[in-house]
Amino acid sequence: MTSARLARLARLALTAVVVSSSATAQTVPVGEWRAFGADPENTKYSPLDQITRENFADLEIAWRWTSTSTEVTDQRENLRVGQFRATPLMIGGLVYVSTELSQVAALDAGTGTTVWTYDPRAYERLERPANSGWQHRGVSYWEDDDSDDARIFIATHDLQLVALNARTGALYPGFGENGSVDLSDTLGRPVDPARISHSSPVAIVRDTVVVGSVVTDRTETREAPPGHVRGYDARTGRMKWIFHTIPQGDDFGNDTWENDSWRYTGHTNVWSTMAVDEELGYVYLPVGTPTNDFYGGMRPGDNLFAESIVCLDAETGQRVWHFQAVHHGLWDYDFPTAANLVDITVDGRPIKALAQVSKQAFTYVFDRMTGEAVWPIEERAVPAGDVPGEWYSPTQPFPTRPAPYDRQGVAVDDLIDFTPELRAEALALSERARLGPLFAPPTVRGDKPFILMPGDAGGANWPGAAVDPDTGRLYIPSHTRLRVAELIEYELPATVGYAPETWVTGLPGPQGLPLVKPPYKRITAIDLNSGDHAWMSPHGDGPRNHPALRELNLPPLGGGGGALYSGPLLTKTLLIVNHGGRDVEEDADVARAITAYDKDTGTYLGSVALPEPPWGNPVTYLDDGTQYIVVATGSTSRGSTPSLIALALP
Repeated sequence: MTSARLARLARLALTAVVVSSSATAQTVPVGEWRAFGADPENTKYSPLDQITRENFADLEIAWRWTSTSTEVTDQRENLRVGQFRATPLMIGGLVYVSTELSQVAALDAGTGTTVWTYDPRAYERLERPANSGWQHRGVSYWEDDDSDDARIFIATHDLQLVALNARTGALYPGFGENGSVDLSDTLGRPVDPARISHSSPVAIVRDTVVVGSVVTDRTETREAPPGHVRGYDARTGRMKWIFHTIPQGDDFGNDTWENDSWRYTGHTNVWSTMAVDEELGYVYLPVGTPTNDFYGGMRPGDNLFAESIVCLDAETGQRVWHFQAVHHGLWDYDFPTAANLVDITVDGRPIKALAQVSKQAFTYVFDRMTGEAVWPIEERAVPAGDVPGEWYSPTQPFPTRPAPYDRQGVAVDDLIDFTPELRAEALALSERARLGPLFAPPTVRGDKPFILMPGDAGGANWPGAAVDPDTGRLYIPSHTRLRVAELIEYELPATVGYAPETWVTGLPGPQGLPLVKPPYKRITAIDLNSGDHAWMSPHGDGPRNHPALRELNLPPLGGGGGALYSGPLLTKTLLIVNHGGRDVEEDADVARAITAYDKDTGTYLGSVALPEPPWGNPVTYLDDGTQYIVVATGSTSRGSTPSLIALALP
């Protein structure tokens, strides 16, 4: 980077006009993208408007940066690297990104030229990280208000919290031990590094770094690493507190882990991102499922704080409020994404709100100060199962508003009916399983299984939702995906009891088509001031070009391209989402695109083709008068080059 450009960037940082993304948001320079979700509140919103309804389709590739992971994978043939899922940041003219191998790079925002890189060389100490393997979703930024200290934080695959100088990439000798903190020895029990890892950005709340973890889902033992959440001093790396997501000893909620199951149960972790209210000093934890995902006979009770939203005071780690969305989870309905924080007005009453989307396709809306539900959430009876040794909760929580944004449960009327022949085939195929409501329980192999709808990969997932701070409208990409879970008994020395034989499986419909009606991927806009749905749009063409459907002249059915999740980006006039192109013929090409919708009406505005499928959430920023959209694409394991692609108008 030239000295002239560095000087210009410094001037921009000093003179930038500041705006708030909500009434309580931390002020940030116009045109930057400072956190995974743009801001601490996770709005994924930018006020930039250079790219509009009229010119979106004119976007072209402005620059392309190849992930530094390729320098390693080219030399290590047996290193299997996953999708490039990182969501980049842009602060002060530099783009910051993590690679699949938890390396970090800083790039010139206007050219994509590498400014500095950091490599923790985790791949030399770890064969494969827990759960999803070699993939990482991003870094986090912190700056000291009283000095020019600016840091990039990353929690690495090999259990290190690392602080880097944002301008040079140098380690801070005074942070932890020579720039990093060992995250493996403060969870209260020994952990196997092969079963716990870090692959999401940490949360930054004032001067506290909040760290979650990802834990291997599939296990044959009731013993597993716990998912306790920790807070660290951003300057020194000193651990300030630990919050026990599985309450220990006399902790509040310990009695919901019967038979002393709190002593050995693991997981119950925060593997995804977290939302932050800087003004209140609160961090909001989306907590996951305990060991084991589909069987919990060895952990009787409701199991707080599993599958809960937990609000913590980030300075002390003390619980402010919580809400459990699934009692004694048996469906892997962990919260996969951070909440969205926005100020709304309901029946004339202003509310600092939190909206949490879920795999169940529910949106849970609370006053984020008190935890009071904005609309009633009812405990309703759900069916019990008969798996030996299992403990079943008689009820589960159901929000009364907003309505679900995707299918819940399966009935005969949900089966496809494009033609009489396909309908008859769907009815016959459905006889292999039981149709049932949301929260129908898993069954032992040999019994007719329930269809789980949504399945564990349905509804919303880690890309999350976006919210417009001016209107209070929430935008949720979701995926209609059904599963069946058939359990088998594990033999000694396994201690988990039962688990799915093949984890979870889909249930194909007639001629390879989905079993249920479309749309199979959709985007739903919800007015959080009223709880009403504003619009729903199918996202992608889906299987309408299937030989059995080609002559029916069907509208877009949603889906296609083989990509499950679609990250949202919201601007002044546009909703931009990964995948879903309708201007291409082949399913594979649908995945290699980003798509725009009119955010007011849901009208499809067009798609822009990319060289490879996008896997990270798209972001936008302004550099030297040009608005860019940047997204991580490609996957070495899928035969494509992991790259950051920057788009701009010609």
